[in-house]
Amino acid sequence: MMKDFSAWLSDMLVERGMSQKTLAQLTGVTGAAVTGWVNGRSEPRYEKIAAIAAALGVEVEDAVSRRTPVAPSGDVKWIFRVAPEDGGREGGNTATFAFSPSLEVLAREATQNSLDEQLPGSEPVVARHTLHELTGHHLRDFMDALGWESIEEHINAAADVRQKVGRVLRDGLQELERTQRLILLRVDDFNATGLTGPEFDDGRFARVVRRTLDSGKAGAQGGSFGLGKAALWAASRFGLVLVNSTLSEPEGGRTERRMAGRLELPWHTLDGVEYAGPGWFGTAAPGRQNTAQSWWGEKRAAESLYLERNDSAPGTSFLVVGAYDGSGETEDLEDMHDRLVKSLARNFWASMVGGMQEGAKLRASVAAFRNGEPVKTEEVIDPHVHEPARSRAVQAFLDGDTVEELTDRNQVLQTTVPLELRRRKDDMTSEDPGVHEAVLLLTPSGEDEQPDCIAYMRATRMVVKYKRVGDLPLGHRPFQAVLLAGAATRSLAPDAVAAEQFLRTAEPPDHNDWLGTEDLTATYERGARQKIMDFKKTAEQKVREVLRGQQDEASQDEGPEVLRDLLRLDPPKVTRSQGFPIVKAIEGAIDDTGAWDVTVTVKLPKRDEPWVLAAVPRFLTRSAGPLSVGWSKLFPLDGCALTPHGNLAFRDGATQGKFRGITDASSHPVSAAMSQVMVDVRRAKEELS
Repeated sequence: MMKDFSAWLSDMLVERGMSQKTLAQLTGVTGAAVTGWVNGRSEPRYEKIAAIAAALGVEVEDAVSRRTPVAPSGDVKWIFRVAPEDGGREGGNTATFAFSPSLEVLAREATQNSLDEQLPGSEPVVARHTLHELTGHHLRDFMDALGWESIEEHINAAADVRQKVGRVLRDGLQELERTQRLILLRVDDFNATGLTGPEFDDGRFARVVRRTLDSGKAGAQGGSFGLGKAALWAASRFGLVLVNSTLSEPEGGRTERRMAGRLELPWHTLDGVEYAGPGWFGTAAPGRQNTAQSWWGEKRAAESLYLERNDSAPGTSFLVVGAYDGSGETEDLEDMHDRLVKSLARNFWASMVGGMQEGAKLRASVAAFRNGEPVKTEEVIDPHVHEPARSRAVQAFLDGDTVEELTDRNQVLQTTVPLELRRRKDDMTSEDPGVHEAVLLLTPSGEDEQPDCIAYMRATRMVVKYKRVGDLPLGHRPFQAVLLAGAATRSLAPDAVAAEQFLRTAEPPDHNDWLGTEDLTATYERGARQKIMDFKKTAEQKVREVLRGQQDEASQDEGPEVLRDLLRLDPPKVTRSQGFPIVKAIEGAIDDTGAWDVTVTVKLPKRDEPWVLAAVPRFLTRSAGPLSVGWSKLFPLDGCALTPHGNLAFRDGATQGKFRGITDASSHPVSAAMSQVMVDVRRAKEELS
């Protein structure tokens, strides 16, 4: 709704720090006239509105339309939250610790959030992931636009190596100094709602940019913890993310280029001032001390920050500054691109499948650039290439082309799996919610797919979990199964709505299973957890029954050749010899410097060429998956030698080798005493090149 002119003028006077008397002088009217405009007793004519716009330094259209003016780049700055007077300190945003800081997790969580914000209608959400590697003047220009000098000192002050977050920050600063290279990961969505809502009150913008653990989601939407967005900040070496949103509903009279930035730091001191940690990139908020607000940006400013959107469709662009794969699996641009493709394909193939009765929910792509030049052009992910059998199953369901009995290798069998629902504790007077009939699809597996698995999904058809089915009939043909529950069944019946809510509360923060969560126990009557467990067991049992039924029919009557092939009894597979080096033994202890000193024995399979391997040390902790660390020293002991690249070249024909390594204590994400150490061996890039 358009503001009254009086409200717009009052807000602008506060923002500009201008008195009514000064405005009267600049516009050539009396003070009483200005008071009448501000109080809403009168409204100026067009020529006076033009004079008011000139006095305030805004466009005439801003005054006529009562819209918030575009902020000049010079008005945008970093503002940091001052520490509370009670002396409380936070070592970082706890929400970022809920996920492993990996590109796979980022792609999964960010894309799920995009699907949750899909606009009503038939258009799919378009999710684009773009990597930019910057060096030289491209890096300097970006840093200037970002205001790096004003935040670098805060990052340095917060980089306390005694804290986990501090060590990550220190490593990021050292990496930037050493390589003079910065990677940006931009995550765009289109045909989504955008960051709508007011600056400080409840709304999508405030939930994403200002708040933690506040999702505001309900019904069929993916997350209920408000944690998914934290994966973006966790994937930045500096905890730094910028945003540019095109809104589906105007805010302040505008929809394009609502921009902001947030830097997640732990408590720190700088120049004698204590800071709580986080900082925001924006303009000073009128009437709020030491507070930044989002700004409506110029096209040139958005371009300088790699945030200009090339499509007018509503949605949001997130820019992860200093993007990296915290799992340590990959560091170079090409590998990061491939990892994003793999994650999107594995988690969202079903969302990308469309049929005659319902279109695809998602179209995803990944591209990579180095200083503006394409390294890998935009790759649009085709679900039928990455997951052919599973995609065939979902498309057959959407097309209404499933069968009750498999007689051809390309057919898709459809049956049902019951989910017994439970009453909510806040609605115990209602009738028993009854049973929801989930849809189970079964089809023969392709040659290149991991067979005999069920993929669980609901709502947006993001895969919640892959589960391998055991105790299968002897001689069955490999298959793929898909379990569609809740809204994914395309049913609008009350049981489907109830099932969607039921399963949503059964998902942990990373949405990778259906379990007996605290949310489930707190929301539903006793026995809810057991119903979830029974549902998954029943799905597996239904798969076994279908396969046995097909096998029984085939044994009574051989039937068509394609059916005999589907249920053939294969001879036992011959066990293949080891095809890759493995760690046979590892021994070690923590030395006086706090580093792990380990001796590793590697078993090598025979081959014509000598093995050249990279040895990667990792820490195992209770709170996270394997975390990569670095070596300070590496010594070949038996059957190997160091290459100029720091890898291990093993003697031609050797079946075993041994080396010793000492970890770099400065690279430890946690104290060595709080972890176990393991070592991975993999083919070195110098061998592959």
